[in-house]
Amino acid sequence: MTTWTVIDEQRVQTVESGDTLSIDPSVLGWERKPEGLCRDEVCVPIPHTVAPGPIDAAMLARLIQRPLVIDAAEYVASFAAPAAERANALLSGTAPDFELPDVNGLLHSLTDFRGKKVVLYAYASW
Repeated sequence: MTTWTVIDEQRVQTVESGDTLSIDPSVLGWERKPEGLCRDEVCVPIPHTVAPGPIDAAMLARLIQRPLVIDAAEYVASFAAPAAERANALLSGTAPDFELPDVNGLLHSLTDFRGKKVVLYAYASW
């Protein structure tokens, strides 16, 4: 067994699996019911060929319609927000809130600057 790091939007969890990631849907907040995989009021059917228990991560991503990126060499997988959710956020024109420290280490939230023009400079050395 291998320990995988699974990122679900903003949550980070560890999952034990083989060299390819199989994941219990409950890790992402989905519950198996007779009608399929359910989360809140949303249910998606599961093919009868899918056995109970962990599901191949790529198949799970297709079932719940969420983009998935896997780095098998580093045992990391990341599920993104559903496309419709991301599209609605873009249409709203409102950036998601986040906090970043300034050069003195003081945290600032994007909501602190609502109604003002903000320039955000991001840099990565890689």
